[in-house]
Amino acid sequence: MDFLSIIKKPISNELNDFVTLFNSSLTSSEPVLSSVLEHIRQRGGKRMRPILTLLTAKNYGAINDTTHYAAMGLELLHTASLVHDDVVDESSERRGQPSVNASYNNKVAVLTGDYILSTALLNVSKSKNIRIIEGLSLLGQTLASGELLQMNNFSEEGISENVYFDVIEKKTASLFANCSENGAISVGASDDEIAASRDFGLCVGKIFQIRDDIFDYYDSKEIGKPTGNDMLEGKLTLPIIYALKTTPLDSMKTLAKKVKNGTINQDEVAVLVEYAKVSGGIQYAENKMDELSNIAMKYIDRHVKTAELKEAFTAYLQFVSQRNL
Repeated sequence: MDFLSIIKKPISNELNDFVTLFNSSLTSSEPVLSSVLEHIRQRGGKRMRPILTLLTAKNYGAINDTTHYAAMGLELLHTASLVHDDVVDESSERRGQPSVNASYNNKVAVLTGDYILSTALLNVSKSKNIRIIEGLSLLGQTLASGELLQMNNFSEEGISENVYFDVIEKKTASLFANCSENGAISVGASDDEIAASRDFGLCVGKIFQIRDDIFDYYDSKEIGKPTGNDMLEGKLTLPIIYALKTTPLDSMKTLAKKVKNGTINQDEVAVLVEYAKVSGGIQYAENKMDELSNIAMKYIDRHVKTAELKEAFTAYLQFVSQRNL
């Protein structure tokens, strides 16, 4: 099924307007910065976050300039955070293409990320909606604190499901939550509708990250993420956390600690990957996605108003749950 076509159908014109605005915001007359921004524009992406903002706004009213500026601010903040994250993680690829820090250098990447972040703030200020502006500012803090929590969590407590969900809520789900929340705010939805939209976005964001983490247990050139890359970067994700808690082996705990202190090698990661699979970690993570999907579907049933939008929201949820890249 072509989920993306179904998702975009109710907002096709507005999404085209958004993409034009977004690309025009990533420009500069300075030669090096212009080159880097062109590199980022070419990466494109599916625009799943602004799509969620637009769909939510459409559900509660008519998409307007405030909606677009809110969506712009969020997508630019997300883009800046990816550029910075690649520097922090020393990543050479982003979704199968060279990262900014790999194509240029860390200094250029950090400064470009700063430029994009400032552009995000400039755009969201144009919404002239203090609730949206404050929300983006708080989101920037949340994303940074999530990254720090993940980086500095080396204790035994770090091998826990609660900490895992705390990290992904801060690093990923909070962004989706703000996207749907701001879409509702931008068209004057009620407080109850805004809160329900935020909860839906949180569910979607958690599903998105769990799915992304599952990719790490399988080879895929399409996503530019070799097997076990998260563990090589010091990250323990849900499948291996489940395995360590339900099928505890001292040898595996020792390897997990090596992940946390950054001394693991590729062969040892391969052992952990296989251990997570045979211990039911992948299935457990998929079951968690199903639980979250059921909660998200209740929002669609109760709050989404037209048949076309119900179909789009449902396709959005299915795409996030079932995507292969």
